[in-house]
Amino acid sequence: MGALTHASLVEYLLEEAYELAETIEAGTPADSGQVAERAAQAAGIDDAELCGELGDVLLQVVLHARLAEERGAFAFDDVARGLAAKMVRRNPHVFRPDGSLQDSFPASIEEIVQTWDAVKRTERPGRASPFEGIPQALPALARAQKSLDRAARAGLALPPAGPAPQTEDELGDLLFGVVRSAAAGGLDAERALRGAIRRYQQQDAPEPRPAATPLP
Repeated sequence: MGALTHASLVEYLLEEAYELAETIEAGTPADSGQVAERAAQAAGIDDAELCGELGDVLLQVVLHARLAEERGAFAFDDVARGLAAKMVRRNPHVFRPDGSLQDSFPASIEEIVQTWDAVKRTERPGRASPFEGIPQALPALARAQKSLDRAARAGLALPPAGPAPQTEDELGDLLFGVVRSAAAGGLDAERALRGAIRRYQQQDAPEPRPAATPLP
């Protein structure tokens, strides 16, 4: 193996993240849709395995931070401090400006989302579209879900909905069947969905927002 670089570590970061997701999902049935039910199912997760996989993901963060420190950019402590500051800034319903907890958390979920989005807009005043910042490297299904979530929060028109399965198992079977039909017809389902996302984003690109003053 050659010298470690940010680029050479990407494949390991992705691999460790997928292994962590697999560990979590292996102990959480897909159809435990309610929050309380999912919490109850946490007992099915292998905690020792989960702890190990979380450590593997954290190691990737440590390695990237170390590489940055060696070139004089930032260190792991800067990453942690930046994350803490972001959480305080984006969650005023939870934290006071000094980072201490609020006495109560009266905000509704809708108010929390609106505040989060408003703060993000001030942090990135140059973004003209709610779709900016969605990683192009995401798998097509993840990009589609993220794009629809961003569009709904921005008040954009959503594309027509398809059949509505009642469970994640039914949804998985439906998607699997679509992929099988696509393959039988010589079509690439992943590429087709990427194209649909691209057409939707271009069609529904909103007008640029007025520039906002960045937070200090």
